[in-house]
Amino acid sequence: MLKIKVCLLSFVLFYSSLSASDFLKSTYSFSNLSVNYLDWSSQTEERTNDKDFSYLEYEGGSGYQWGEIYTFVDVRNPTKSYNDKSSSKLAFAVKPTVDIKIKDTFAIHIQDYHLQSKPYHTNDAIVGFSYKLTTKFNFWTKPFLGYHYKTSTYYSGKDGYMFGWLLNYKYRDFSLFQWHEMTFDRDTKDGYANHIGVQGAVKFWYNMKSKVSLGIQYRYASYELGNKNYQWGTIYSVKYNF
Repeated sequence: MLKIKVCLLSFVLFYSSLSASDFLKSTYSFSNLSVNYLDWSSQTEERTNDKDFSYLEYEGGSGYQWGEIYTFVDVRNPTKSYNDKSSSKLAFAVKPTVDIKIKDTFAIHIQDYHLQSKPYHTNDAIVGFSYKLTTKFNFWTKPFLGYHYKTSTYYSGKDGYMFGWLLNYKYRDFSLFQWHEMTFDRDTKDGYANHIGVQGAVKFWYNMKSKVSLGIQYRYASYELGNKNYQWGTIYSVKYNF
């Protein structure tokens, strides 16, 4: 699985840097840098060890004749260190995603999420298929289904499957975005056997004409993020669009 991760990262970086031929010429591209603050609800903090934190995020993506690529890189608690308390220590997260077209908008879907802190780390690799539906009224959605392989501090191996989707709707200077993931058929060793893990976020953005966007997000998770309880919070964001 390490080989899949390295190949995926190399693929994203390689095709992001080339534009010499029609095959490599992008049909669209975007990138942004944001400052974010995750405010967990008081009920979530009472039931779990979750604590509020800030994070910096770089996000970018582009489309090609052969498919699409996307990635984000997070730096959580950027003013902290690895040696601080577990709820507020420095951590890094990266999630490269590649969709390679098979026919029309049906594609091979590969994504890899890696979180690195100390002493904990986790890596979730998904390999499967996706389908993108685009409409004429500024709405698109991309459902996907794939095999889930996990490596982490406490567990490594096949960990079921993942079904999820992305969707986006834009109206004038406003946009609504959701990402949603459900894992199922997990290994009994991961502590979530016979339970469906759910997590995602609903994001509402006001896109100003100065390339600055203001966002508010509803973040949710159940049987995910290392906890069986339902967790929810609000993310406040300011991002600059390049």
